[in-house]
Amino acid sequence: MKWSPAGAATGVLSSSGSLFALALDIFRSLFRRPFQAREFIQQAWFLASVTILPTALVSIPFGAVIALQIGSLTRQLGAQSFAGAASVLAVLREASPIVTALLIAGAGGSAICADLGARKIREEIDAMEVLGINPVHRLVVPRVLASMLVAALLNGLVSVVGIAGGYFFNVVLQDGTPGAYLASFTMLAQLPDLYAAELKALVFGALAAVVAAHKGLTAQGGPKGVGDAVNQSVIITFMLLFVVNFVMTAVYFQLVPQRG
Repeated sequence: MKWSPAGAATGVLSSSGSLFALALDIFRSLFRRPFQAREFIQQAWFLASVTILPTALVSIPFGAVIALQIGSLTRQLGAQSFAGAASVLAVLREASPIVTALLIAGAGGSAICADLGARKIREEIDAMEVLGINPVHRLVVPRVLASMLVAALLNGLVSVVGIAGGYFFNVVLQDGTPGAYLASFTMLAQLPDLYAAELKALVFGALAAVVAAHKGLTAQGGPKGVGDAVNQSVIITFMLLFVVNFVMTAVYFQLVPQRG
């Protein structure tokens, strides 16, 4: 088939519309009973098991790089006493939600997409619909909620590990002052920073699961189609995450006054 700009634009719009429709179906199914508690617990445990260790390992060098860069910059500017605040705010506001989202999308989202895609090509989804079982309510909703829960918990883990790593590298390797590090942190940071980071993690977790579920439920073409769907879901999720992160950050700075 010959490629054309009109056909590509139509495909993008059609895919975006079906993704939005699936998100609306998931939202409506959240309030349906019975709630699939067993599926939710299984998916939450699975997502946690495949993301906790990679997230912890990634957050250590992430916090270290931020601490080293900011420590060097503050020394050049003669503001080394603010290195702690800058490092902690960078980790808390941006690094921890982004790292959490990337791990959830890369490890958890790909697993969700592969699972649902395999069910789709084996015609299990069609069989459920014939039996009168809503696959969105039965399979997708527990996965979305599990992804949101695990993302919120991982965000806290990344924040703690990243801040601890930044403290170690700033104080031990760059000869920073522990008291100045902690004092500047408590002087500029505030609870809304943590609330905003957790809200970002919830939104990113939901977004990763919805995109993965959409690509899995629309997979076709056999095992190769499932692999292509997994690849597409990760790429689309990454692009959407950065756009949504920019919007949420801009709104946060407009709504929440910052300490000076």
